[in-house]
Amino acid sequence: MENALAGSDEGGDNWAVIATLIENCTISGINPHAWLAETLSRLAAGHPANAVGELMPWTAVA
Repeated sequence: MENALAGSDEGGDNWAVIATLIENCTISGINPHAWLAETLSRLAAGHPANAVGELMPWTAVA
Protein backbone atom coordinates (compact mmCIF):
# COMPACT_ATOMS: atom_id res chain seq x y z
CA MET A 1 0.00 0.00 0.00
CA GLU A 2 1.39 3.37 -1.00
CA ASN A 3 1.75 6.10 1.61
CA ALA A 4 -0.83 8.86 0.97
CA LEU A 5 1.54 11.68 1.96
CA ALA A 6 4.93 10.67 0.63
CA GLY A 7 6.50 8.79 -2.21
CA SER A 8 4.23 9.94 -5.03
CA ASP A 9 3.08 13.05 -6.85
CA GLU A 10 -0.37 12.61 -5.32
CA GLY A 11 1.19 12.38 -1.87
CA GLY A 12 3.05 15.62 -2.48
CA ASP A 13 -0.15 17.30 -3.61
CA ASN A 14 -1.97 16.05 -0.49
CA TRP A 15 0.78 17.34 1.77
CA ALA A 16 0.74 20.74 0.02
CA VAL A 17 -2.99 21.08 0.74
CA ILE A 18 -2.59 20.09 4.39
CA ALA A 19 0.41 22.38 4.90
CA THR A 20 -1.46 25.28 3.29
CA LEU A 21 -4.47 24.81 5.57
CA ILE A 22 -2.26 24.60 8.67
CA GLU A 23 -0.30 27.71 7.66
CA ASN A 24 -3.55 29.54 6.94
CA CYS A 25 -4.68 28.76 10.48
CA THR A 26 -1.40 30.04 11.89
CA ILE A 27 -1.55 33.28 9.90
CA SER A 28 -5.18 33.81 10.97
CA GLY A 29 -4.43 33.26 14.66
CA ILE A 30 -6.33 29.95 14.76
CA ASN A 31 -4.94 26.95 16.65
CA PRO A 32 -4.32 24.46 13.80
CA HIS A 33 -4.82 21.41 16.04
CA ALA A 34 -8.14 22.70 17.37
CA TRP A 35 -9.32 23.64 13.86
CA LEU A 36 -8.39 20.24 12.44
CA ALA A 37 -10.03 18.35 15.32
CA GLU A 38 -13.24 20.39 14.95
CA THR A 39 -13.25 20.02 11.16
CA LEU A 40 -12.75 16.26 11.28
CA SER A 41 -15.46 15.93 13.95
CA ARG A 42 -17.91 17.89 11.84
CA LEU A 43 -17.12 15.81 8.75
CA ALA A 44 -17.54 12.58 10.72
CA ALA A 45 -20.88 13.87 12.02
CA GLY A 46 -22.16 14.20 8.46
CA HIS A 47 -21.32 17.73 7.33
CA PRO A 48 -22.39 17.86 3.67
CA ALA A 49 -19.55 17.40 1.16
CA ASN A 50 -20.95 20.18 -1.03
CA ALA A 51 -20.56 22.62 1.90
CA VAL A 52 -16.97 21.78 2.84
CA GLY A 53 -16.01 25.39 2.06
CA GLU A 54 -17.78 26.40 5.27
CA LEU A 55 -15.15 24.47 7.25
CA MET A 56 -12.08 26.24 5.86
CA PRO A 57 -9.99 28.19 8.37
CA TRP A 58 -10.51 31.51 6.60
CA THR A 59 -14.25 31.29 7.20
CA ALA A 60 -13.63 31.27 10.97
CA VAL A 61 -12.19 34.79 10.81
CA ALA A 62 -14.54 36.19 8.16
